[in-house]
Amino acid sequence: MTSTADNSPVAVIGAGSWGTALAMHIASGGRKVYLWGHIVEEMQALSADRSNEQFLPGLPFPDSLEVLIDLKELPSICRNFLVVVPSHAFRQVLRTLLLLPVKPAVIAWGTKGLEKGTSLLMSNIADEELPTDIQTSAISGPSFAGEVARGLPTAITVASSNSATATEVASWLHHDQFRAYTQEDIIGVQIGGALKNVMAIAAGISDGLGFGANARAALITRGLAEITRLGIRAGGQMETFMGLAGMGDLVLTCTDNQSRNRRVGLGLGEGASLEQTLKKIGQEAEGVQSAAAAWELSQKLDVAMPITEQVYNVLYNGLPALEAVQNLLHRDPKHE
Repeated sequence: MTSTADNSPVAVIGAGSWGTALAMHIASGGRKVYLWGHIVEEMQALSADRSNEQFLPGLPFPDSLEVLIDLKELPSICRNFLVVVPSHAFRQVLRTLLLLPVKPAVIAWGTKGLEKGTSLLMSNIADEELPTDIQTSAISGPSFAGEVARGLPTAITVASSNSATATEVASWLHHDQFRAYTQEDIIGVQIGGALKNVMAIAAGISDGLGFGANARAALITRGLAEITRLGIRAGGQMETFMGLAGMGDLVLTCTDNQSRNRRVGLGLGEGASLEQTLKKIGQEAEGVQSAAAAWELSQKLDVAMPITEQVYNVLYNGLPALEAVQNLLHRDPKHE
């Protein structure tokens, strides 16, 4: 495995807003970074502009960030990878990396979601697809791409079952006003990152309906309870859900309109269709897919998740947004 002191290069796979922001941040610390995305025309534009004008306009790339048009051009010295792609593409990206002439030593990911159809975490997919000698890690926590790209203060969590790997990946990120904390609860960190997107859709629906701050606070609080129940049943640790990857990311995503998933909910609450809302946003909203996967996982693990259930029914079963919120309000009283 690479040393935390050798300043070895990192390849960031995925050139959307979050992948680009992380690539810019890592490069701003002086480390060589290679950024690649699968759409050739978009990568050519990034290379020519030395910025991502589609997602992060007006923010120039650091000198040490190099855009790759062809992933096969990645230098053999680069064995550290940070995958930042939608969850539905994650498995195929891992398979693509294994076909490269370069042999990965560390593969980390900033993907926050569950695989559709299997409800697997990204770490589960990595276990299925990667050789055991490749070290793996998940990055999560309250972090909007635009703020990271602009160098605003941010704190995230880097999780790995191998503490040395978490420390290694944190060394890519921890500089300037960006703090990277490490821990070993990779399951809990990923559950928090995936499910907060579902809760953000719920909070957006409530706000889109004009239900106010009281309802939003209730959804956030009960949403955290749902995430914690599912996370513990899946093997996560209680403390994780009180931290950056749990409560921190949940509060951020549910309350600020930089959140794509919150904007999905806002659109639905205001009466737009899901198709209209996603077209207006123009980017992936992981909570849409994660709502189905989380609902399926809750059924497998026999965990009560009423907010997730209502979001799932709005997105996939045509339930009106107003009726979904009323269903939650009209549930029988119970001990908190």
